[in-house]
Amino acid sequence: METSGLHSVFSVAGIRVTNTLLATLVVDIVILLVVFAVRRRLKAVPGTLQGLVESVVDYLHTTTEQVAGSRTALIFPWVAVFFIFVALSNLIGLLPGYGTIGIYHETGAFLRHGLPAMPFLHVSTADLNQTLALAVVSVVASNALAIRVLGLGTYLKRFFALNPLLLFVGLLELLQEFTKFITFSFRLYGNISAGEAVLGTMSDLVAFVVPVPFLGFEILVAVIQGMIFALLTLAFMTILTEPHHKEEKST
Repeated sequence: METSGLHSVFSVAGIRVTNTLLATLVVDIVILLVVFAVRRRLKAVPGTLQGLVESVVDYLHTTTEQVAGSRTALIFPWVAVFFIFVALSNLIGLLPGYGTIGIYHETGAFLRHGLPAMPFLHVSTADLNQTLALAVVSVVASNALAIRVLGLGTYLKRFFALNPLLLFVGLLELLQEFTKFITFSFRLYGNISAGEAVLGTMSDLVAFVVPVPFLGFEILVAVIQGMIFALLTLAFMTILTEPHHKEEKST
């Protein structure tokens, strides 16, 4: 699936390695470096990096606990991973060099707006393939957790029943599970791609000072989009792992 800015940088055994895949690897390496750096220098009185990491993790854990309750241990890792990966992917994409360092060709078409014909890195969350993959992981993980917590029989009762009215409602819920692939992926892709376009346009019009407020706004959007993706995953996982029809207590 081709999206704007997506290019194959090289191939390995016939497999295309795109600039968004390279950007994803960069994000993965940064996350690992931060984890190892914090782990090696754990202190009772945290430094700047440890304090920032602890604040983010504590906020995400507290939020998950307030929503998911007893299922926090199962759901929190997914919430934390989605937020950290999506937010960091968005933020790193705002650094100088993304989309501007690459291979240039001496033709007017390629030199338009001063962009390379083939940038080495491209914001991974501005690639619909990446956001669709994240959506698939989120939806599949949510349903897998529901089966694990409720059991296959109780899980299927959410969607299928002998009662025609309950069956209709269940089929609507089943349809909703499939629409999540679209809403999850296009929401993230659309917001980040639009931000890229706005920053690019403003930089073309006025190279200095004027784009700064837009850059600040995109930093905020980058974090918010990561939080939205994580919180939606939290909400869907909590809903799916909740018994659909609680048995009434016998009097």
